[in-house]
Amino acid sequence: MFNQLRNNLIMAPMAGVTDRYFRSIVWEHGAGLTVSEMVSAKSIVYQSKNTVKLLGNDKHIHPWSVQFFGREPQILAEAIKKLDEFEYDIVDINMGCPMPKIVNNGEGAALMKDPPLAGRLIEAAVKASPRPVTVKIRKGFTTATTNAVEMAKVAQESGASAIAIHGRTRDQYYTGLADWEAITAVKNAVAIPVIGNGDIYKPEEAVFRLKTSGCDGIMIARGALGNPWIFSRTLGLLETGMLPPPPSADEIIRTATRHLSSAENIFEMRKHLCWYTKGMHDSAEMRRKINQATSKSEMEEILNKGALK
Repeated sequence: MFNQLRNNLIMAPMAGVTDRYFRSIVWEHGAGLTVSEMVSAKSIVYQSKNTVKLLGNDKHIHPWSVQFFGREPQILAEAIKKLDEFEYDIVDINMGCPMPKIVNNGEGAALMKDPPLAGRLIEAAVKASPRPVTVKIRKGFTTATTNAVEMAKVAQESGASAIAIHGRTRDQYYTGLADWEAITAVKNAVAIPVIGNGDIYKPEEAVFRLKTSGCDGIMIARGALGNPWIFSRTLGLLETGMLPPPPSADEIIRTATRHLSSAENIFEMRKHLCWYTKGMHDSAEMRRKINQATSKSEMEEILNKGALK
């Protein structure tokens, strides 16, 4: 799978965040792979229009991955087959989402409690898909039931081409610190590529984790919110040993404005614009106004006024 990628820095899938417009922005800033918001296998099978809308992608962005969630092997296989006409490159299976509405259905991170079912899901996906199949897991469901190494071995034996691991358990959600020793243990236990995920907020952290964990790739999530430059700056640091300077306020505003101009849902853009402007002069007031704005033109005016300060 990794020979398809232009580099080993991957944009993590995030529900409500990694839509086609966000993926386009991080791709332009150097991400080697982008992943869709997770889509329900059942919704695809039953032809939910809202789910299919999540699968839009700019044609020049390749490779990209579609992340599925579900717990029924036959349904997952059918969903994959239904998406054959979409020009995506990799099938990813979510086995790490901690949200109650997903877990309570036995999906996402709940699959960490049932490695045999996880294996059957992967086998069904591999059989149904002409594309590589990858899996995203967590360290475990709880601290007392940490089983990432077992799950990684199941994924490998079931035909997965790579595995990404978030170094937290489900009961941690996104609190505490990611356990990179657990990620390294997974890397040492399997032969397929392993992608590490957790607490990457700076280029220096990405480079450090790549070197010390031995992982084949790094997946960046919250560190890219309002900060697509984390990819280009990390690449610069990897290639030259020198850290490129952070973007100027003008560059941030230009990127935020371009992101806004392409997006369809202006209310979803509120959070993106707040992430872009975090730390800028008078940013608290800018965020307050952004969250009250009801049109693109109003949001753009707020951004432009912020750029002049």
